[in-house]
Amino acid sequence: MKSLKIIKIGGNIINNKMLLNEFLDDFAKLDSPKLLVHGGGKSASELSIKMGIEPKMINGRRITDDETLDIITMVYGGKINKNIVAQLQARNSNSVGFSGADGNSIVAIKRPVKDIDYGFAGDVTHVNTQTINVLLQNDISPIFCAITHNQNGQLLNTNADTIASELAIALSKDYKVSLYYCFEKNGVLKSIEDDDSVIEHINNQKFEQLKKEGIIHDGMLPKIHNCLQSIQKGVATVHIGNNKMPFEQDIKCTTFQQ
Repeated sequence: MKSLKIIKIGGNIINNKMLLNEFLDDFAKLDSPKLLVHGGGKSASELSIKMGIEPKMINGRRITDDETLDIITMVYGGKINKNIVAQLQARNSNSVGFSGADGNSIVAIKRPVKDIDYGFAGDVTHVNTQTINVLLQNDISPIFCAITHNQNGQLLNTNADTIASELAIALSKDYKVSLYYCFEKNGVLKSIEDDDSVIEHINNQKFEQLKKEGIIHDGMLPKIHNCLQSIQKGVATVHIGNNKMPFEQDIKCTTFQQ
């Protein structure tokens, strides 16, 4: 079974020109097959403010009304996605920009209203790997933004970490998948003030312990939930760390286990 690297990057790389160039240099040199998922929430918020539309966040999650959906489509699916694709082409790394609507690749439903109405936020229901596999088999890297669709013409804003996890789970039927979440720290830390205090291995039991101790909380909870779920559903390896982690074997990071 062929190996596949799926890498998710966020705003700490996207909004830093030097880090992004460094990351794309490394990504371009990776042997195929490979797939990239990106967010872009900070850029979307900045454009929203410039347009006089105040971003609405609850518990760290964006409320996606009609105007906000237009903005994230422009930023995620347009500016960021196409810039990354163009930069990879300049490095002789063939790639194609994707939303979930492209190739009918990621289907979602509008998140049901419970206590909070998140608007046009999407929860993934299905990943179609046929088109993705054709590209991977021809050494073309799919570059996914954080947008899905509902098969009825409606685009939906979907968490990029979740998209990476769902793609990894679906593609693990055809590949030995390694999933990497790159962010601003060296991994999950025992102490947020100490970049070297990386917790190198986390399983379900360790996760529950770290939650009780208050070491893992808030925005890290859904990220780690995605990591553990991916492992449980067939992804070979899952890691959280900095932008060099997917490319250097001996670099310290957090690895997830059953």
